[in-house]
Amino acid sequence: MQIFKNPNYDFVRWRFHAIGLSLAVILAGAVMVAVKGLPIGLEFSGGTLVIVQFEQMPTDQGVREALGRVIPGGGENSIVQRYGTADQRQMMIRVPQVGAESGASLSQTAELVVRALTEANLGKFEVIGTEIVGPIVGRELTQKGILATAFALAGILVYIALRFQLSFAVGAVVATIHDLLVTLAFLAFFRYDLSLNVIAAILTMTGYSVNDTIVIFDRVRERFHDMRRDSLIHIVNVAVNQTLGRTILTAGTALLSVLALFLFGGEVLHGFAFTLIVGIITGTYSTVYIAVAIVTLWPWGAANRAPARAPVTAPAAAQPQPSGQSLAQPSPSGRSRKSRKARAS
Repeated sequence: MQIFKNPNYDFVRWRFHAIGLSLAVILAGAVMVAVKGLPIGLEFSGGTLVIVQFEQMPTDQGVREALGRVIPGGGENSIVQRYGTADQRQMMIRVPQVGAESGASLSQTAELVVRALTEANLGKFEVIGTEIVGPIVGRELTQKGILATAFALAGILVYIALRFQLSFAVGAVVATIHDLLVTLAFLAFFRYDLSLNVIAAILTMTGYSVNDTIVIFDRVRERFHDMRRDSLIHIVNVAVNQTLGRTILTAGTALLSVLALFLFGGEVLHGFAFTLIVGIITGTYSTVYIAVAIVTLWPWGAANRAPARAPVTAPAAAQPQPSGQSLAQPSPSGRSRKSRKARAS
């Protein structure tokens, strides 16, 4: 399916503008994290999560006051938010404090939540879900999540360095780190928890972005052999334009699938789907404007291209001429006429 007919857009021209925009988003996200913090999911922070369905939906403040009367610090430190659709009348209550991670004490905080709601006379309710994570498990999951991301980036760097060139590998890794930071910034903007589902979405987004980057890098390498005397910027622009239709089709179909998951997948999958939406958009953007920009700005880019360039010989006019010989050389057509006359005589 052909979307564009011979596209000829100058993508590399806007590389510095794109880098500036990315830096602005990342800095804004860093400020948001510094001011309000990055919401951490229960899997990493540890705590108790209880999902309650009410017959008559109470106010968030009423639930916090009820928790504060039974759980020390429960009203201030607990997270209370509506869960699911309005007609389901569900509320998610997350208390960060947990007891010792052994035996029946794991369920103590959940029991205190139920007791607080019962004593506050908030109406009939039913506990439909409980999740408890201790601090040791939370720290272990945090370490494994960081290691998984670090090993993924290291593997990408080694693979692309061996498959292509070092400048390509650095461009792909920088683009991947860019995607990670931009995604975390948007998670901070929209206050989505950094949970195991979100980590899985980030790793999925990393693979998607690197795959898109490798497709363009492979086309750039092909153009190295076909356009030996052209500048690196021109070769990169041609490669990006030639893969533009494929990039839009791949990103568009993936984005439609994730949008359906975000709209109809339910509250549990909102963070996962939102991360993928941001990742697909920023991954496509970073492939064109970040990874490619790093390759064109790489200080040893000319040296990397040297083996693919054809040797340029010195012009004939610069060669020394024997003394007494005219610099004017007879044309090929003139030599052919003289040879025909000699054969005729």
